[in-house]
Amino acid sequence: MASKLYVGNLPHSTTDSALNDFVINAGFQVASAVVIRDKLTGQARGFGFVELAEGEDLQRAVAGLNGQALEGRTLTVNEARPSARASRDPRAAVIAVAPTADATIR
Repeated sequence: MASKLYVGNLPHSTTDSALNDFVINAGFQVASAVVIRDKLTGQARGFGFVELAEGEDLQRAVAGLNGQALEGRTLTVNEARPSARASRDPRAAVIAVAPTADATIR
């Protein structure tokens, strides 16, 4: 199973390919690199994820990349954690109850 890194404090001008190239130039093999973008504006949100190629050492990558600068910004690099959304039980449902016409607002 490949390892995934969280990369924070990215410049807003960073593209997927720029992040990919940055990690490769640091000496690591990359399976994929994605900069997270705002759904409405398309602007980069300042963080992304890098999936290391099979066989790459996650701790060595964190140590080698954390604190490095990209376009003048010091990066924060950690092992990616599963999102809260992914950890929720998909069978669980939230039921919203609409107020009735005779409901009293207090």
